[in-house]
Amino acid sequence: MTTAFFPLDQTPQLASRDLAATLPDAHDGPTVVTRVWQEEYNWLEAHYNDAANCSPKLRFPDLISACVSLVFDGPAPERRIFTFLHQHLVLRDQQTTRRREEMWREQYALLLALQKSEQNRHPHPQFKLDHFTTACVALVMAEGGAKAKLFEQGRHNIARRAAQSSV
Repeated sequence: MTTAFFPLDQTPQLASRDLAATLPDAHDGPTVVTRVWQEEYNWLEAHYNDAANCSPKLRFPDLISACVSLVFDGPAPERRIFTFLHQHLVLRDQQTTRRREEMWREQYALLLALQKSEQNRHPHPQFKLDHFTTACVALVMAEGGAKAKLFEQGRHNIARRAAQSSV
């Protein structure tokens, strides 16, 4: 196979509509891209690699979505999330590295509702998806027995998705 080299001024260009056609639609598929702040990502990674994460091994979308589910299944999820954001996350270095991951669409819908909520509108500070995702992971991290709850909830979410897809 030969490689074609073009002078910079003669490089073939894709039209923007052609380029868009080659990229997957961000709104299609069962998962949605999110970002997680590094500290919370490290916690998720440790649980991903944990020996107890087996049969089936939960992947990052499962772990992140389990955190969101655990927070929303608990008392006053909106209050807990916004309290964490206003009291803790705003005080961190806002240039903190974030890791790109995915979450299941069902849990994304919960965070999207928060993002569109009155508490996230003017005159309140505007938080984004990575803030809400990170808040859910951080809130689960702080719970007692977090590892067992995380794996259990991840498996419950898998069962719920399977039941919904078989209907």
